[in-house]
Amino acid sequence: MRWAPIIATVVAATGVVAMLGWATDGFRAFTAEAARRLAVVERSPVVPSVRVETMDGTWITVPPVDGRATVVEFVYTGCPTICRVSGEALARLRARLVETGLAGRVLIVTLSFDPQTDTPESLADWGRRHGADGRVWTVARPRPADLPALLDAYGIVVIPDGAGGWVHNAALHVIDPSGRLRAILDVEDVRGAEAAVRDALG
Repeated sequence: MRWAPIIATVVAATGVVAMLGWATDGFRAFTAEAARRLAVVERSPVVPSVRVETMDGTWITVPPVDGRATVVEFVYTGCPTICRVSGEALARLRARLVETGLAGRVLIVTLSFDPQTDTPESLADWGRRHGADGRVWTVARPRPADLPALLDAYGIVVIPDGAGGWVHNAALHVIDPSGRLRAILDVEDVRGAEAAVRDALG
């Protein structure tokens, strides 16, 4: 009889471990962000091709269909925190791509997930402040109708913060010339992004 509590504890612990293993994709992903990054590495899903309006008022297709790799991040121009950090990181990535001769083979796109507020003028202002040149790196907004599918494809979660802004996950998304999402990296991981771009280009 005295073994009953011990056996019950072992059974319960085994169940918890099994559930944790299932929930974390075999103990490899302990957060939703880690899980989506792992899924991209293993599956390289194709992202939708969308038309977006850039900081200079022109329309382009993202990802492009001209053989370039693409680095995509999502922001809103009124963001006071992580979006500024990502802007600084992309300025360094752009400079690095120019230095290494890869600039002509890569398009960096900062996409607004608040297209109704972020006008081309505000996109251009944000781009100028962070060093986007409109060629290697541009800032753009999708059509509002395209936004839900776009956020879903990239795994971006956007929640109103109650103060007129947004809470959102932030990352650099590297897409190969065939339109497959090959890597998701921290916004400050410039070296990782460069390596992922090289890998995406083959």
